[in-house]
Amino acid sequence: MVLGSFMRLFTGLSLAPSVIEKLSAVLEQLRRTAPIQWSPIDNLHITCRFIGAWPEERADDIRAALKTVTVAAPVPIAISRFGFFPNPPHPHFLFAGVQAGPQLQTLVSAIDQALLPLGLAAETRPYSPHVTLARIKAEDDIRALRERIAAITDFDFGSFEAREFHLYESILSARGSVYTKQATYDLMREN
Repeated sequence: MVLGSFMRLFTGLSLAPSVIEKLSAVLEQLRRTAPIQWSPIDNLHITCRFIGAWPEERADDIRAALKTVTVAAPVPIAISRFGFFPNPPHPHFLFAGVQAGPQLQTLVSAIDQALLPLGLAAETRPYSPHVTLARIKAEDDIRALRERIAAITDFDFGSFEAREFHLYESILSARGSVYTKQATYDLMREN
């Protein structure tokens, strides 16, 4: 390990295999409609907290802090519909919507609290859970993508209960970011 090197980190939830299978089938159709930066299937997740650049020599500090995070019950998650951030007329991202019980917000708040002693301030923006499917540049022509989405009749991609969350590292490569799980945390364990 080189002193002074940084990791790009975030916490998140993995999607259930059944959800990934349904999203993958729809994305196969959508990818043909627009030459935008599509997220690899292996990268699909729900971000809980973006951490950003973190010193590699302090990676154990983050891992230890996140071990303190628990919630009282599994987090119910449903994935359905598509949307555009920040808004449909001027999109930067295509996403799949996430509907979740209050346990997800409890988890996100608990992660924020666990990271405070490390000097990471709590997120001030409202939490808006989603699954990023693609990045869109202003010059990208997405008319065919919009038409294809409008023709879809089944926007239910499935549901599951999250029983763990992960610390991910985002590694930039020539083909985009690759997300690697650095640690996994059981949500309902006893401290």
